[in-house]
Order: sequence, then C-alpha cells, then structure tokens
Amino acid sequence: MSKLKELQERSGSICELCAVSENLHIYDIPMSPNVGLDSSILICTTCKDQIEEPDSVDPNHWRCLNDSMWSQIPGVQVVSWRMLTRLRKEGWPQDLLDMLYLEDETLQWAKATGEGDEDSSSIKHVDSNGTKLISGDTVVLIKDLNVKGAGFTAKRGTAVRNISLVHDNSEHIEGRISGQHIVILTKYVKKS
Repeated sequence: MSKLKELQERSGSICELCAVSENLHIYDIPMSPNVGLDSSILICTTCKDQIEEPDSVDPNHWRCLNDSMWSQIPGVQVVSWRMLTRLRKEGWPQDLLDMLYLEDETLQWAKATGEGDEDSSSIKHVDSNGTKLISGDTVVLIKDLNVKGAGFTAKRGTAVRNISLVHDNSEHIEGRISGQHIVILTKYVKKS
C-alpha cells in the first residue's frame, strides 16, 4: 500500500489539521526522529502553504487546532504545537498551548526546529528571500560560486540537499556539491 493510501486510511481522507477533504498532500514533518507514516501527516493546500510561508498565515484558519491538537498521532501533535507556538501572540493560541500536553519525546521533536525560541540572540538562518532555513532543507544556488580550494565552480541552479546550519554564524550554511563539503553564504541560496 502506498504512503498516500495509508495516510488517507489513517485520516479518513481529510486534512489531519483542519478536516478539509479537498486538495490533500503528504506533509513530511521537518526534523522528525521517525520514518514512514510516523514522520508525515496528510494536510490540505491551505495548511501546507501557511506552514511553509509564515508571512501568509491567517490566524483564524488555525482555530481548527482546538480539535486537532488532541489527536493521538504524534506528527499531528507536533505540527499543532508548532503552529500554536508561532501564533501565540494572538492570545487564544497561548490558552490552547497551556492545555496541550505532549510526551517528552514528542515535545523535543516539536521544539527541534527552534519554533518558539524566545532568545533574541538566537541565530536565525534565512535565504536570499528571507525564508527561514532549517537543517535538512534543500536549497538552490542563485549565482555561480567559485569553490575555493576545490578548483571548481558551483553553477547557478544547483540543488544542495540536506543542508546543515553553522550555529555561530547566521550567514553560513554547509552542504555537499560535487562530493565536496563546503560552506555557502545564505545570501546566495533560496529554499526550494
């Protein structure tokens, strides 16, 4: 059975966050310690777009989390916690967060992306468009880059998969291009 079919069966063919039944997609949850079905949920286009584009979030859409946060599926709990945390300045999401209980392992997974870190000194990595980057993302080069010491040029449009963040410098990420592990400036990449 395909992953999509299994997720449709698990969810009853509805978005596991807002219960809409159209335009459903598999959403692989970032920083998941699990594999297979436990690392994914089935969500609608609206939820997916707002999760991936924080600037497009409509807080009222997420009132659905009042129901879905009680799901027994850890992935749904994690995404609910992350969205409530992102929206907590609205008031009502903080009330829901205060009620939400997650097992220690699930809470650690939810916090893995840095969502909810209040420390203003924490380093945030953003691409050339201002989109937040997290470890494991795939980025695309927006400019030809001479790779010093390796003797080649990384061409514009090259995809760099499974990046890692340089924790003490918000302008640097690390990735592999042509088998070489290199440091790349964030201003020369866009998240794909």
